[in-house]
Amino acid sequence: MSVRMGVLALLVGGPGYGYQLRGEFEHRTGGSWPLNIGQVYTTLDRLERDGLVARGDADDDGHVVYTATDAGREEVSRWFSEPVPAKRGRDELAIKFALAVTVPGVDVARLVQVQRGAAIRNLQDLTRLKRTTDPSSDLAWSLVLESMVFQAEAEVRWLDHVESSVARYRPDEHPAAGSDASASTSASTSASASVARSAR
Repeated sequence: MSVRMGVLALLVGGPGYGYQLRGEFEHRTGGSWPLNIGQVYTTLDRLERDGLVARGDADDDGHVVYTATDAGREEVSRWFSEPVPAKRGRDELAIKFALAVTVPGVDVARLVQVQRGAAIRNLQDLTRLKRTTDPSSDLAWSLVLESMVFQAEAEVRWLDHVESSVARYRPDEHPAAGSDASASTSASTSASASVARSAR
């Protein structure tokens, strides 16, 4: 999502000034997308230039208040009615493994284990955070958090797939069945499945 549409959507909900809009944006996304105040004001300037917001008078504290124009409301309505384009390519993790299986000397099985350990720790952290979140009082942040949980679960499952693909197509580069590494991998997979279930 562009910051442009996020700021504009907030203004459709009511007039606001820069610091207020930044605070609202970060609150509703649980701080998962921090904004620089300069970025907010640059965005407001561009939205005003494009006729999507109107600059008003300063309030009693000297804050310049902006409101969405009719064109701005139409733009937000269109945005909410359209699907978000699927992300394709430029996934750092996928590219890293694509290179790992083609560069000589890379221990891909070890790389999978290291990455899966990090992914499981991330999933555990998100799961603990989810337990402290009440959707009835903060649905916006709850939805963002659950999206992060699903993404973390998907990463763990994809890493399992990478490992099985390497074992199938590059058996000479994969630990033999019954080895300590294989046992460790099996334990990691079981742990990831357990964490994923607890995240529900």
